[in-house]
Amino acid sequence: MLLSPAGVDALRTALTLARFTANGIADRLGPQGTGGVARNDYRAALRATEDRDRLATLIRVFICDQTEPEAAVADALAPLALDEALAGGIVERHGDGLRAGVDLEPYGDDWWVLADVPASARPGRPLHAEHVLGIGGATQTLISAAVRPVVDTALDLGTGSGVQALHLGTHARRVTATDVSERALRFAATTAALNGQDWELLRGDMVAPVAGRRFDLVVSNPPFVVGPGTTTHVYRDSGRVGDAIGAELAAAAPDLLTEGGTMQYLANWVHVTGEDWAERVTGWFAGTGLDAWVIQREVADPMAYVNLWLTDVGESADPQRMAAWLDWFDAHKVEAIGFGIVSLRRSGHAQPVVRVEDLRQRVEPPLGDRIGEWFTRQDWLRARDTEGLLAARYRAAEGLQLRQEATMGDDGWAVDRQVLAMPRGLRWSEEIDPLVLALVGGADGRLPLRDQLSLLAAAHDVAPDELAEAAGPIVAHLVERGIIEPVTD
Repeated sequence: MLLSPAGVDALRTALTLARFTANGIADRLGPQGTGGVARNDYRAALRATEDRDRLATLIRVFICDQTEPEAAVADALAPLALDEALAGGIVERHGDGLRAGVDLEPYGDDWWVLADVPASARPGRPLHAEHVLGIGGATQTLISAAVRPVVDTALDLGTGSGVQALHLGTHARRVTATDVSERALRFAATTAALNGQDWELLRGDMVAPVAGRRFDLVVSNPPFVVGPGTTTHVYRDSGRVGDAIGAELAAAAPDLLTEGGTMQYLANWVHVTGEDWAERVTGWFAGTGLDAWVIQREVADPMAYVNLWLTDVGESADPQRMAAWLDWFDAHKVEAIGFGIVSLRRSGHAQPVVRVEDLRQRVEPPLGDRIGEWFTRQDWLRARDTEGLLAARYRAAEGLQLRQEATMGDDGWAVDRQVLAMPRGLRWSEEIDPLVLALVGGADGRLPLRDQLSLLAAAHDVAPDELAEAAGPIVAHLVERGIIEPVTD
């Protein structure tokens, strides 16, 4: 840990006494100050903390990145001794006072996360090779996407500052976390202790420290950045060439999961000229025996991608580094890089379901609930053949909308295109034909699908058996999307 056990207890006491929590800070700064801080505009926050009481000093040091008088900082951190705070790197000397030595971030209702100070707060100072990230965009994406069942054992691969493990600790009886960086594990241990949690922390590269063990739930925000395999910062660079880390985790998943277990991780994958990116990623799961749902949330061109990650570590002014990275993309015909979430489940079924698809629209949070529902729907579908689907009753999703595009002609409006749109959940939209529209429109939960199809067959002069045969895959797709829902009562 960064501090002794007694030092961690003292720091927790200091933060609690000062109300240095997300709610306490918001109350002190008010809407204007809180909003400004979110935009890195600290003017209102500094005005609101001019009186320099304990909370004000902590806000100025750890939120606004100010240098404050030593006596004020010592008072704000008491009962943590200033000597231990300095030795542990919690604060550091700067000019004629003290400033933050770590990113100490209030999180949630009453949590704190410790990480390295971000590059943006110390321009010109190169990041440590084992720089430990705080709560960034990727971190929040995985937090939102993670399923949250109550489980016996959970694993966080590449824990960093321990944010994912912190969440796992709320619904797993035992939490294990790994990282290749000893420095990261010290931060994670401090985060755990500061928040009253106890994790098993193991050092090693990805799954190596837990070889031979299985877990009910595995999450990972790995060093997924795609490139030539150069390693300069361990939080970003895996040392694997291209997008191999994503494929490696997929291959490791069957041996990591208990029966019914779930693994989720963030990944980047390359879009290669002349290849279907979805087919490429689908290949990661061949032979694993796992259900897999991969959703692509963003796509970046190589120039934007390289700029993003060089800026992230303060290397944006290095033209040689940029050129070498872009040359690698050119040599491998990489035209874009995708970012998304991989969700795997050990269902035990002989024919696993694998879906790799774009889902770039805004979804109803938390995404993890939507992912859990998707797996539940797969179980329901897999338990039924065509006759089972025809025997079930269905109801259209709540709030389902029909959008039409039409062209005015001599005989009035002619409908060119009809789209079903879900205003909630995953917010899918599907172009449909009149027959599917009639099927969904009649899904009110009262009639079994077979009876509903008999009525449609008579109305459209189609043989009932032919319509039933054609409807099976369509209904399965609509259920998978959540556009229609089985009635179970």
